[in-house]
Amino acid sequence: MSEALDIPGWKHVYSGKVRDLYAPADGDETRMLVVASDRVSAFDHVLAPGIPGKGALLTALSLWWFEQLAGGDGGQPIANHLTGERVPDEVAGRSMIVRSLQMLPVECVVRGYLTGSGWLEYQDSGTVCGIPLPEGLQDGDRLPEPIYTPAYKAPLGEHDENISFEKTVELVGTERAAQLRDLSLAIYRRAAATAEAHGLILADTKFEFGIDAAVEGEDGILRLADEVLTSDSSRYWDAEAWRTGTTPKDRMASFDKQIVRDWLAANWDKQGTPPALPAEIVDRTVARYRELIGKLTA
Repeated sequence: MSEALDIPGWKHVYSGKVRDLYAPADGDETRMLVVASDRVSAFDHVLAPGIPGKGALLTALSLWWFEQLAGGDGGQPIANHLTGERVPDEVAGRSMIVRSLQMLPVECVVRGYLTGSGWLEYQDSGTVCGIPLPEGLQDGDRLPEPIYTPAYKAPLGEHDENISFEKTVELVGTERAAQLRDLSLAIYRRAAATAEAHGLILADTKFEFGIDAAVEGEDGILRLADEVLTSDSSRYWDAEAWRTGTTPKDRMASFDKQIVRDWLAANWDKQGTPPALPAEIVDRTVARYRELIGKLTA
């Protein structure tokens, strides 16, 4: 999937769909180097070609959000996995040195708007991930309240699976499951308010958390990990377009990889190897990624 880089002091240990992990060569098990590649995935497949500069753009966005959630926005600090160390020059701008965590097998998805797979389910059953919603909603509508719809994070090569809250209790225990739900909803509301202040809608997003056992306390500390509120893990829409748009496509002018999803859905039956992305789709995607960072950080 990726070619390991030669980074002095670090050894390659794992590659996910879009990120590569390196461990300290000296055997230190408390830290990891996370390197964001330019790979892009959709529908649980890694696509070709990659999006030039994507790794750096998404790292910059994650770091900005981690800073906001750590109290930079004036809110209650949310613990994260960053160590604050300087990254190696070989991967500067697209990597983070993070604490080694026991990652929880739950993707904490929060939806504030009806779209994507949720819209498809709603048309059939009036629910999203089994949660009943009011009648008469349309694609792109704001939900009465954000909803928490967790997923089981499947191993590489397998499909993530939507699960009930009760299933998360089975996976991580009652107290931890409630903590994941409540914290995810709180972070979403906080981030959505920030996005709104910059003319953006945060339609939905997903978070991942891990347990830091290298701290005092029997259960360790829960830390926000992986990427956070990026164009890959979230749907961002233009707020003015949503307000004035007359069709779902007009309303959901996106600043994320929806461009890739839409093209792939129209040109692939989800069987076999996905087709190569056209240059136009690649260029439009990276342009929207850059525009999002500009709007948020202006």
